[in-house]
Amino acid sequence: MQMASVSAFKPLVGSSLVSRRCVSHREVLGWPCLGVGAWRKLCRSQRLKLGLKEGRRVNGVRGFSLSSAVEMDRFLTSEDVDELSDGFFEAIEELERMTRETSDVLEGMNERLSDRELQLVLVYFSREGRDSWCALEVFDWLRKENRVDDETMELMVSIMCRWVKNLIEGEHKVGDVVDLLVEMDCVGLKPEFSLIEKAIALYWDMGEKEKAVSFVEEVLRRRIDYSGDDKEGQKGGPAGYLAWKMMVDGRYKDAAKLIINLKESGLKPEVYSYLIAMTAVVKELNEFAKALRKLKGSSKAGVTAEIDVESLGLMERYQSDLIADGLRLSSWATNEGSASLAGVIHERLLAMYICAGRGLEAERQLWEMKLIGKAADKDLYDIVLAICASQKEINSVSRLLTGLEMSSSQRKKKTLSWLLRGYIKGGHFEDAAETLIKMLDMSLSPDYLDRAAVLHGLKKDIRQTGDLEKYLSVCSRLSDMDLIGPCLVYKYIKKHKLWVIKMV
Repeated sequence: MQMASVSAFKPLVGSSLVSRRCVSHREVLGWPCLGVGAWRKLCRSQRLKLGLKEGRRVNGVRGFSLSSAVEMDRFLTSEDVDELSDGFFEAIEELERMTRETSDVLEGMNERLSDRELQLVLVYFSREGRDSWCALEVFDWLRKENRVDDETMELMVSIMCRWVKNLIEGEHKVGDVVDLLVEMDCVGLKPEFSLIEKAIALYWDMGEKEKAVSFVEEVLRRRIDYSGDDKEGQKGGPAGYLAWKMMVDGRYKDAAKLIINLKESGLKPEVYSYLIAMTAVVKELNEFAKALRKLKGSSKAGVTAEIDVESLGLMERYQSDLIADGLRLSSWATNEGSASLAGVIHERLLAMYICAGRGLEAERQLWEMKLIGKAADKDLYDIVLAICASQKEINSVSRLLTGLEMSSSQRKKKTLSWLLRGYIKGGHFEDAAETLIKMLDMSLSPDYLDRAAVLHGLKKDIRQTGDLEKYLSVCSRLSDMDLIGPCLVYKYIKKHKLWVIKMV
């Protein structure tokens, strides 16, 4: 039977700990309180109460793993037992009795207890079946006496990690776990963000998705202070970490909605979580675009029925809703974040519009980034150029081609190839043909697939318009550049029942 469990902790008031009851749990239950001699004998002979066993002395705490219990044999071997002073056993006995305040007991024995023995007192009361509340009181006293070194701090953090793990795996209420984090702060043990991460990960990996969300909500609601920065220098937090966990599982829309719902419910997610949610929107738009291309391809091949107008409307609405979510998140990030985030926000918006195939909006983000000194990569300019070309946004194409003459031959070919493919994708084959000829005039050799796509598109136009000139012109130029062999072009004039054949 446990005398005191972590789940029995009550919220603390102010910055000091609430006093423990002065009546021992052992006395209430009729359990005998062992004397100093009995404790010493029990520890040395059986090593059961303190968890001692034979082994090599280990200095410090072995990490912060939640999966390993904190045992005293990490700090003490059987040879060290004989070195324990009478003060150590007397302190254990006095604290077990609960007839005096913890601070009074330790104050009276301050000179008699070494740093190692004080660490062992912490570990003793942190173990299952002991009064865990006493461990917090001991640490609080050590902190006030300025006797908390790095090793003791690591020890206490490891103890708290184990308590958090036990609460979560024991299916205690989310509020109990958050209470423990509050109490950590009350004794001067500021929760590291890694501890909050591990708590969220435990809930998530156990399949307790709703509890993970509730935990994040409770941490934000109580405004628990934690420390920890992400690798980009922005302060990480529980909301962003849970959103990231959702993204890892492919739940992109849920990740974005999590942050939006937290914000709209009056809570305050960390600024960096908005950027994570914007990334989730980008990924969802990208997945949606891939699925839509696959569906259109199947429909074109006759595998599936053509997409009806109503379905197209629903698809456009879904995409528009995602973009609206992204814009809302970007607005919050801009208003609450620092000016240094502006470039990252525009990058996310640019990626969002590219995935959605919105050329004009994507072009605007390119210029916005350039204005704040965060110019996008040249490849992104080419991608936006292709999107604008497919939509035949003449003014945008003209703006994006500004300065092309000053570029290297390799860059010119790359940019014009993207322009060519944009026209092909949009079905603008005459514009594609003009771009192809422009490349030939600049002694740039278009790729084979690009040339073939232009010729194939022009042949389709011949069937609709009957105009051969553009097709013949392109064939002639390609032949002059030795990019194709001689072509035999023929046309049947039905009215005169006449075949016209020409070698190009």
